[in-house]
Amino acid sequence: MVAGQVVLTVLMGLFLVGVAAWLGRQSDWRPSTVGGGAVEEDRRETAEKPGGLMRWLTTVDHKDIGILYGLFSVTAFVVGGLMVVVMRLELLQPGETIIAAATYNALLTNHGITMLFLFGTPFIAAFANYFIPLFIGANDMAFPRINAIAFWLLPVSAVLIWGGFFLWPIVENVAPAQTSWTMYPPLSTSSTAQGTPAGPTGVVNPGADMMMLGLHLSGISATMGAINFIATIFTERGEDVGWHNLDIFSWTILTQSALIVFAFPLLGSALLMLLSDRNFGTLFFAPEGGGPILWQHLFWFFGHPEVYILVLPPMGIISYVLPRFAGRKLFGFKFVVYSTLAIGVLSFGVWAHHMFASGMDPRMEGAFMAVSLAIAIPSAVKVFNWITTIWSGSITLTAPMLFCIGFISNFIIGGVTGVFLAAVPVNLILHETHYVVGHFHYIVMGAIGFAFFAGFYYWFPLVTGRMYQQRLAKWHFWLSMVGTNVVFFALVLLGYAGMPRKYANYDVPVGPQELFINLNQIATLGALVLFVGQLVWAYNFISSAFEGPIVDDDDPWDLDETGMKTREWDWFRENRMPMSGGGHAIAYDGGTEQDADAEVTSDADAQAPADADATTASPDEDPLSTDADAEAREADRDADEN
Repeated sequence: MVAGQVVLTVLMGLFLVGVAAWLGRQSDWRPSTVGGGAVEEDRRETAEKPGGLMRWLTTVDHKDIGILYGLFSVTAFVVGGLMVVVMRLELLQPGETIIAAATYNALLTNHGITMLFLFGTPFIAAFANYFIPLFIGANDMAFPRINAIAFWLLPVSAVLIWGGFFLWPIVENVAPAQTSWTMYPPLSTSSTAQGTPAGPTGVVNPGADMMMLGLHLSGISATMGAINFIATIFTERGEDVGWHNLDIFSWTILTQSALIVFAFPLLGSALLMLLSDRNFGTLFFAPEGGGPILWQHLFWFFGHPEVYILVLPPMGIISYVLPRFAGRKLFGFKFVVYSTLAIGVLSFGVWAHHMFASGMDPRMEGAFMAVSLAIAIPSAVKVFNWITTIWSGSITLTAPMLFCIGFISNFIIGGVTGVFLAAVPVNLILHETHYVVGHFHYIVMGAIGFAFFAGFYYWFPLVTGRMYQQRLAKWHFWLSMVGTNVVFFALVLLGYAGMPRKYANYDVPVGPQELFINLNQIATLGALVLFVGQLVWAYNFISSAFEGPIVDDDDPWDLDETGMKTREWDWFRENRMPMSGGGHAIAYDGGTEQDADAEVTSDADAQAPADADATTASPDEDPLSTDADAEAREADRDADEN
C-alpha cells in the first residue's frame, strides 16, 4: 500500500509538471481583446482569438476568464447541492435508511469544501474578473497570464478534492475524505478509508491526502487571483477613476483580496504540516508535539476571515445592484466603504470564538467575545444603509431586486443568530449543534447565494446579449426564499432542541426524539423546495443563454430614467450591442448616452455630464472626495430627504 501511495504521489506530481510545461509552451498567451478601452501604443499587437475549444483553453481575456470561473462555480454548486440533497434525504428518518454512515460523512466533508472553496470563492472571482476592469476603465487585469493560470489550477484542485469518490469503487482502502471540512486532529491525522483511526486496515486514507492537496491548490489559485486584483485596482485604473469615485464592488474586492493574501498562505502552511503528520511521522498536531488545539488556532485564524472573504464581495454586489432598482444612490456610501474596511481588520481578531468549548483561558474568551460582538457593528451599518436606500427610493421589483431584498432579510437572521454564538455562555450550550449549521447557512446560502443570483440576473443581459424569462426568475426567487427559510430555521430549532450536527443517525435513546424527527422532516421538505427552485433557475439559465430574446437596448433595466445607469452598459453599447435594422449603431455623442437636449435630472451627482469623462463614475460613487461643491450637494440632498 505504501508503494501505491508513492506511485500515486509521483503521478500527481508528473501531471502538475505536465500542465505547467504545456502552459509554458503557449507563447501566444497575450491579451487578445480588451475590456473597454483602447490598447496603449506600446503594447504588442494581438492576434485574433482562436476558435472553438482552443479559445477557452488559451484565453487571457478577463471577460472569458470570468465566464470560465462562472461556469466552474455553477458546476461546483450543482455537485455540492446534490450532495446535500442526499444527506437531507438520509436524515428524513432516524437510522441508516439510504446511505451508510461512512458515505454520509464523506458527503458532509466534501459538501462543505465544495461550497466554500469551489463555489464561493470562484463565483466571486467570476464577477470580479469580468467587471472590475470595466468598472475602473482598465484594458485588462494587471497580469493576464497569471489570471488564466489561477483559474486553471481550480479544475485540477477539484479533481483532487473529489478524487476519493472516483477511486472509491475501484481502489482498495481509498475513499473520500471523512474528516469534516474543518479536518480536526487526531481524526484527520490518522483517518482510514473507513473514516476513523479504528478502521480495520489501519492504513491512512489517500483520498484525504488528495483532498488536502486539492484544497491547498485552490488556496494558491485564490492567492494568485487576489494579488492580481490588488495590482489591477491600484495600477490599472483609468485617469478619471480615483479612490474618491471607486465603485463599491471594487472596494469590497480590494478588501477581500487583502484578506486572502494574509489568510490563505496560513491555511496552506497548516495543510502541509497536517500532510506531514499523516505521511512522514511529524508531530505538529500530535498530543506529544504541538497538540490538536494548535490546528484549531491555525485553521480558524484562516477560517473566520474566510467567512468575510466570502461575504464581503456579495455585500458589494448588493450595494451595487440594489440602488439601481431603488432609483437612488446608495445611502451613506462613505460609511459602507468604511464598514467594509473595518470588517476586514476586525475579522482577524475573532477566530477563537469557534474554540470556546476547547478549554481556553476565560480571560482570552472574554477578549474574543468582545471583538466578535464588535464586528456585528459594521455589518449592521451596511444593513441600515441598504434599508434606508430602499426606504427613500422608488422600488422596481425585478428579479435582481427581489434577490437583494431576500439577501437583506436572510442576512439579518444569520447575523442575529451569530451574535448569540459570540457570547460565551450561549456558545457553550449551542456549540456543535444544528443551530450553528442553521446560522452559517443563512449566511452562505441565504445571503451569499442570493447575492450570486442578484448579480447573475442583473448582468445576464450584458454578458450573454440575451434576456431571460423574468417570470421564471421570480418563481426561482420565491421557491429559493421559502425553501431557504424552511430548511435553515428548522435547523436553528433543532439546535435549540439539542441535536448535534454531523450525525448521520439520530436514532438515540435520549433527547426529544419525536421533535428531532419532525424538524428533520420539515428541513428536508424545505431542502426539496430549494432544490426545485434551482432546477427552475438552471432551465431558465440554459434556455435563455441560447434562445432568449436578443437585447437591442443598452439600458435593458431603464436605469436612465432615474440616472442610475453605470459605465459597464456603455461598454455593452460600444462592444456587444447588435446593430439596428438599418445597419448602424445607436447614436453615441461624445462618450455620453445623453442627448444634448435631454432633460437634466434633479440629482446632480447622478446626472452624467456631457463630456467624455461623464461615463467614468458610477451613480453611487460618493464622496470620499473633499470637494466643497460635492459636500454642499450632499448636504442639500440630505436636507431634502429629511
